[in-house]
Amino acid sequence: QVQLVESGGGLVQAGGSLRLSCAASGRTFSSYAMGWFRQAPGKEREFVAAISWSGGNTYYADSVKGRFTISRDNAKNTVYLQMNSLKPEDTAVYFCAAALSGMVRRDYEYDYWGQGTQVTVSS
Repeated sequence: QVQLVESGGGLVQAGGSLRLSCAASGRTFSSYAMGWFRQAPGKEREFVAAISWSGGNTYYADSVKGRFTISRDNAKNTVYLQMNSLKPEDTAVYFCAAALSGMVRRDYEYDYWGQGTQVTVSS
């Protein structure tokens, strides 16, 4: 069992930056690939980024590539999402998730989810 708690969301102006954190409970955190998803009002949840269990491999949605960076610290049981050059279209609730199956981008392949943190980017 893994419990995930996101933090770091908030209101930021376009062009600004935020860093999201996702703290995981349990001693098996390093066994899971981790991902970030987001869901804007009236839209389906979409993949943002994923990172392998070791942190050696990452994968991004085209919409955030070059602006967002996913990383993890297995000693702290935490995964991060550094978001730079934020745009109003990045406004959404951001979720972290854990997957035993590896670095995947489909939400149904993730085993555990956090409750989400709101990110709002003003123009």
